[in-house]
Amino acid sequence: MTTKAELEIEKIHAEIGKLMAETAKLNKEPRWYEVTVIVAATLAVVAIAKLFI
Repeated sequence: MTTKAELEIEKIHAEIGKLMAETAKLNKEPRWYEVTVIVAATLAVVAIAKLFI
C-alpha cells in the first residue's frame, strides 16, 4: 500500500515528465520555422535572379 506522500511524489514525477515532453516539442518547432524561412528566402532569390538573367 502506498502512502499519501508516495502518491504525491508520483504525481510530481508525472508532471515533470509532462513538462519535459512539452519543452522538447517546443524546442523542435522553431527549427522547422527556421528551415521554412531559409527555403522561402532561397526560392525568392532564385526567382529574382531568373528575372534578370
